[in-house]
Amino acid sequence: MTTHPAFEVLRQARRIVVKVGSSLVTNEGRGLDDAAIASWCDQLATLVKDGREVIMVSSGAIAEGMKRLGWVARPKSVHALQAAAAVGQMGLAQAYETHLRRNAIGSAQVLLTHADLADRERYLNARSTLLALLQLGVVPVINENDTVVNDEIKFGDNDTLGALVANLVEADALLILTDQKGLYSADPRKDPNAEFIRQATAGDAALELMAGGAGSLIGKGGMITKILAAKRAAGSGASTVIAWGREPDVMVRLCHGEAIGTLLVAQTQKTQARKQWIADHLQLRGSVVVDAGAVSKILTEGKSLLPIGMTAVNGDFSRGDVISVRDAEGVEVARGLANYAGAEARLICRKSSSEFERLLGYTGDTEMIHRTNLVLIR
Repeated sequence: MTTHPAFEVLRQARRIVVKVGSSLVTNEGRGLDDAAIASWCDQLATLVKDGREVIMVSSGAIAEGMKRLGWVARPKSVHALQAAAAVGQMGLAQAYETHLRRNAIGSAQVLLTHADLADRERYLNARSTLLALLQLGVVPVINENDTVVNDEIKFGDNDTLGALVANLVEADALLILTDQKGLYSADPRKDPNAEFIRQATAGDAALELMAGGAGSLIGKGGMITKILAAKRAAGSGASTVIAWGREPDVMVRLCHGEAIGTLLVAQTQKTQARKQWIADHLQLRGSVVVDAGAVSKILTEGKSLLPIGMTAVNGDFSRGDVISVRDAEGVEVARGLANYAGAEARLICRKSSSEFERLLGYTGDTEMIHRTNLVLIR
C-alpha cells in the first residue's frame, strides 16, 4: 500500500461526498455501466457500515435517457435534453437503489439545482433533509435537476455541485472520481515530462495553470472544473481527492489512508470556515434581543440560542437569514443563521419548545440558532 502522511485526513473523515462523472457512470456515453455502479455501491456500503456518512453525486441521466429513447446522437434542443434527463433519471436512481439495497443499505434520490443552494431557506431545507438521511444510514444519490433547469444542462457541471453539497453538509472530504489518475503538472498526452501531483494545497493558483486554465482546450469540462471545485470545497474545510474511478476499491482504500490520486488539502478548519462565512459574508436581516441568562449560556457555555431566552424580535427575516443577537442594552453579542422566520420567532419568543406545535402548527427545531451556526462577537 502506498502511503503519504497528508492522506491521513481521509482516514479521519467521517462525512464524505463522492462525485462520479458521466464518462465513468455511462462507460463513455454508452448507457449506464451497471458493473461500475455495483462496485461503487459495494464500496459505499462498506463505508456506511464502517460508521461513515456518505453522499453520492452522480452524473449520467441524459446519457441513459438517450439510450432508453434509442437516440444515437446527443440532441441540441434543450427540451429534448430535458426529456432525456427525465427518462434517464429513472434508470440512474434504479441502478443505485438496486445495488445499495443488495448491500442492505437504503438510498434516496435528491435532485438539486444551483438555485436550491443559493436561496437560504431552500438551502437549509436541503441541508436538513440530507442530514436526516445520513443519520438514518441512508445514502443520498444527488444529481442536478436537468429536467427543469435550462442553464444547468448548458453550463452546469457536477464537480461544482459536489463541492456545493460538501459545503452544504459540512463534509470532511470530497472524492472526485474521474477517468484520469489525478492532476499532472502539464497535459501528459502532450508533455512527456509532465509530473504527477500527489499532494497540493486546495486553492493554489498554480493548480489552475496546471489544469489548463478556464479557457484552454483541456480545461473545458475537464480537470479545471475539479480544481475549482476543490477550491470551493476547501472554503468549508473539506479536502478533495481527484482519482481514477475504476481503481479497485478506490473509496475504501482512500478512507484507509492509502495515497491514491491527487490530494488537495484544505487549509482552513471546518468549524473555522463556517464561522468565518457567517461572520463576514452575509448581510444581517434582523435581530433578536435576549435576556442575561441567554447571554451567559451563549458566551460562557457555548450553548445554542433557545426561543425561551429571547425577549424581542426585530426585522422581517426568513428562515436561514443571518440575524444579530443583542443583549438588553442593544449590544451585539453574536450572530447566526435563524431557524425560524421573524413572524414565527415572535410567536415562540419566551416560549418553551413544548409549545411550538400549538403556536406554529408544526414541530420544528428546538433552537432559534444552533450553536454550530452561531458566531460570537465579543
